[in-house]
Amino acid sequence: MRPPVRGRDEELDFIGARLDRLAQGRGDIVCVEGAPGSGKSRLLSEAQAVAVRRGLRVFRGGADLDGQFVPLGPLLDGLLTGPEPLFDMDKLRDLAAAPEQRFWLLQELQDRLEQAALNTPLVIVLDDIQWLDDMTLLALRTLSARLSSHAILWLVAVRSGTRTPGVRTTLDRLDRAGAYRLRLGPLADTAVAQITEDVLGARPDPATLSVARRAEGVPLLLVELLRGMRDEHSVIVEHDVARLTGGHLPDSFQSSVRQRLDQLSEPTREIVQTASAIGRTVTVDLLAELLDKPTATLIAPLEEALDSHLLVERNDRLLFRYDLIREAVEGSLPVSVRRALRCHAADVLLARGAPVTEAAALLLDSVGPGDRRAVQLLRAAAAELSTSAPSSAVELSRQALELTAEQAPERPAIIAETMLLLWQAGQPEEAQGLAAAALPGSMEPEAEARVRLGLARVSGQYDFMEAARQAEAGAALPGIPASLRAQLLALRAMELAMVGDFEVTAHAVSDALEAAAQAQDKAAEATAVAVDSVVRFYRMDWSAAFEYADRASALAAEVGFAHSLWVPEALWTAFLLNAAGRSVEALAESEAGVRETQRQGQAAAMGSWIMNRSRVLLDTGRLADARAEAEAAMAHELGMGNFADATLLYTLVRVALHTNDLKAASAYAADVKRMLNDPAILVRNVGSWLLALVADAEDDPGRAMTLLDESFGTFHLEGPSLASPDDPADAPVFVRMALRAGALERAAAAVAVAERRAALNPQFPILAAAAAHARGLLDNDLVLLLRSVELYEGIPRLIPRASAQEDTGRKLAARRVVYAVPHLDQALDLYTQAGAERDAARVRRRLRALGSPRRRSTSKGSVKVWPELTASEVAVIRLVAEGLTNRQAAERLAISPHTVSSHLRHAFTKLGITSRVELARLAAAREHTE
Repeated sequence: MRPPVRGRDEELDFIGARLDRLAQGRGDIVCVEGAPGSGKSRLLSEAQAVAVRRGLRVFRGGADLDGQFVPLGPLLDGLLTGPEPLFDMDKLRDLAAAPEQRFWLLQELQDRLEQAALNTPLVIVLDDIQWLDDMTLLALRTLSARLSSHAILWLVAVRSGTRTPGVRTTLDRLDRAGAYRLRLGPLADTAVAQITEDVLGARPDPATLSVARRAEGVPLLLVELLRGMRDEHSVIVEHDVARLTGGHLPDSFQSSVRQRLDQLSEPTREIVQTASAIGRTVTVDLLAELLDKPTATLIAPLEEALDSHLLVERNDRLLFRYDLIREAVEGSLPVSVRRALRCHAADVLLARGAPVTEAAALLLDSVGPGDRRAVQLLRAAAAELSTSAPSSAVELSRQALELTAEQAPERPAIIAETMLLLWQAGQPEEAQGLAAAALPGSMEPEAEARVRLGLARVSGQYDFMEAARQAEAGAALPGIPASLRAQLLALRAMELAMVGDFEVTAHAVSDALEAAAQAQDKAAEATAVAVDSVVRFYRMDWSAAFEYADRASALAAEVGFAHSLWVPEALWTAFLLNAAGRSVEALAESEAGVRETQRQGQAAAMGSWIMNRSRVLLDTGRLADARAEAEAAMAHELGMGNFADATLLYTLVRVALHTNDLKAASAYAADVKRMLNDPAILVRNVGSWLLALVADAEDDPGRAMTLLDESFGTFHLEGPSLASPDDPADAPVFVRMALRAGALERAAAAVAVAERRAALNPQFPILAAAAAHARGLLDNDLVLLLRSVELYEGIPRLIPRASAQEDTGRKLAARRVVYAVPHLDQALDLYTQAGAERDAARVRRRLRALGSPRRRSTSKGSVKVWPELTASEVAVIRLVAEGLTNRQAAERLAISPHTVSSHLRHAFTKLGITSRVELARLAAAREHTE
């Protein structure tokens, strides 16, 4: 019979209380943290046993040092175990191995867990998360957040001490989600005495207890020490007391493990040592092949290894009972033997058709410099992992670089690959450092150009000017291939466009197009044509901008996404459609982009599309959906940089202002301030516009105008002066702000720009509407305001339409109230439909002042029994209360599952509930009342 857990009563009681909450339908996250050997795994096992006794459904998985190169392996191992696995094993492993399917797999995991949790509470146990791969870490922090309202207890364990950035990020995210931390320290003296008695079978005498204390309260060290003492007969039991008999005692864990190995038969010791070199887990058939023995001959040695408690069997695999034991056994092997075993294992796995990542993990520290075959394998594995686990891919690429000689012709290509992976993994400074160390060397021009191309891509995340300089320097190198030069020039043009200097950008586009034509490089041509579209957009030739954007998208599609320099060309088309007021088409384009990049497993590009979608939802007037999408993108770790600042932060600030959440607006404004110091004027202009909007909302238009000093200085130049891309509907907003500040000259300048843009592009009604609205405000001209109302009809932008109606009604009120009220009523309806509570409240005040008060109403589609919620939130909670999963609700509502999760979070907060069980009860009560 297994002895009870000692010294952890408080922790077990705490987990028991969480299981009580789970039985009531409330989920939790518990993170057990402690040093190696502190008893984390034992505590998880005991908690698992308690959960099983209570009739709960339990899934358990665990990671190991080599497993971090097998995406989602630990989580899948856990969910595929037990009498009723959630998934088909072969199907799920195929999906996990295919980069283009991994994002679908993550959604599939969420759906299956969500459905299972609706039927019965779940306990998901994950051990040793410090060794989880990037994809499993993403799944842990994402699924625990998305499924927080379900009856799921996440019980995880992690080693204390230094951890990778991915693990730290995951733990921080779990903490923010309300995770409970249980930190396991050394055992108290009473517990040490109890364990000593458990192992030795008798109460220890003072001498024996003194030796036991040498384990310093670490359970694993203590047990191994005591077992060694017992097995070596260093203690005897007399009169129910365990007495120390003297002799040499093990003085370290390493020597204890070596002694235990020596007690095994030669075949068993060979098996244990071979298994230790491979990793935490190993299959019997792999051992047989490595040892060159028939499988049948391993039966007796394996039984001995299992009986010795060194190995245990789980799901047709052998694993060490304790990681420290495996590490100690592995450490006892000569380095040459260990390396040979791991290389042999890699060969066997490759011959069997195993994923290249599994073989590469074995070679990571087992091959020497100059091994070209190993370098090729490591590069292939890094490329395979780059889309789903860039941090793991970085380690493989780094090792490939270390194994490659300084003068090897492939070294510059590996440097460029490693730089790009470092950027994807969020380590741009190291990528720059790698380039800085390589560039002063005596590289061939082509090699240097490839490194500079990689550096330009990396720098483009945060320093557009530096990226442009690197691309220019690479393109200027003599004798480089025409295609490489074309790519560098196209990338330079793109980065210059992001800077916002469109005069220089136009020349750069010409150079890039000429180089792409000479090289017949369609990828470079696609990027250059897309940048040309941007230039023409800001030169107010919108028809040409659309024509060139379509051409760029077609070229990019012909080349294939993987070779595209722009991420991706079609994204600019979606922004163009949105700017033109064709929001429905823009949203369709955006949703198609999300689906396609998700299918291909291109996380960075998918993130760009989701950011674009948040901007489109904002401009369409679906404020709650825009906020939910932006929050979901930030929570999904899609990355924050210049592009995210101009889309996600822009969306969140403007939604907060329209919904009268000034506290949130101020909080976001603190993040916006860093944009004012960016070297790119485009970024500075967006940041100053957002801060000016916040200042104006705080009734300080003078400060708003001061913030826009630099932006106003760019009104006469080609390029965005406020939002990016430009939003024509911002012209009336700016004019109204300037008039409130007494800045008539600035208001007039903004009107002139709007009118010129409209005159040059008569086929775009939104431009004429915005120009008429802006001029009507400046001149206080009722005819023009009425004209703007007419022009806005048919344009699916709720807030600009409402704004024109409000300004018209305000002007009419000075003449005759009866004419003003219909316009103000229409403005109120549009603002309410958008969820723009701050604007709606202002219109209600105007109506009250005119003697035509309107009651506060809910958004379109909302009902009186849910007064706290927006229309979108009501739609979501009704479906969820019916038992639909997030994905099913998303499909029903034609939104993303991330947006459903964000709506649920806001609804739960407003309703003061924390679980779906509570929601179901509340919905039943309220809907029944209705």
